[in-house]
Amino acid sequence: MVQFRAIDLEEDRQSIIDFRKDSFKVSFGNTEDFNAQVYLFYVLEKVEQYPDGFVMAEVGGEVIGQLELSVKIYKGRKIGYIHLFYLIPCKRGKGMGKVLHNYAVDFFKKRNLEEYHLRVAPDNLRARRFYEKTGMNSIGSELDGKVIRMKGSVTKSI
Repeated sequence: MVQFRAIDLEEDRQSIIDFRKDSFKVSFGNTEDFNAQVYLFYVLEKVEQYPDGFVMAEVGGEVIGQLELSVKIYKGRKIGYIHLFYLIPCKRGKGMGKVLHNYAVDFFKKRNLEEYHLRVAPDNLRARRFYEKTGMNSIGSELDGKVIRMKGSVTKSI
C-alpha cells in the first residue's frame, strides 16, 4: 500500500534532487538548466505552504515517488497544478501512477478546485498516454514548444 508523507528536506534531500534531475533529463534531454540549490529553496518554501501537496510516496518504507501539488491562478481562475509527478523507473507501469493521480485529485478536491493542469515534454509519450488515460487533454504548447500544457478535471479518479 502506498503511503504519502510531507517531504523532509534533511531525509529526502538527495532523492528529491535525483528525481527532479531525472524529470529534467526526460523532459528536456539534459539537466543543464537544473540548479539544486534553487530547487531546494523552492521546495522548502512550498512544503511549508502545502505540506500535503509536496509529498514522498512510499511502499513499505521505500521511497517510490514524489508529488508536487499546489494551487495557482491561470487566466484569472484558481486551478490545481502538478509541478512534479514522479515514479522511480522500476515502479512505472505497475498501477502506482493511478494511486499518485488519485492522491492529486483528492488534494485538489479538498481545495474545491474543478480542474488541474500540468506540463509535459512533447516527446515524453509514455507520460502523455498516462495523463490522457486519466482524462487529461492537451490545451496548448508553451515555452516555445518545449512543453505541452494539459488540463484535467477533479471529478475523474482512475
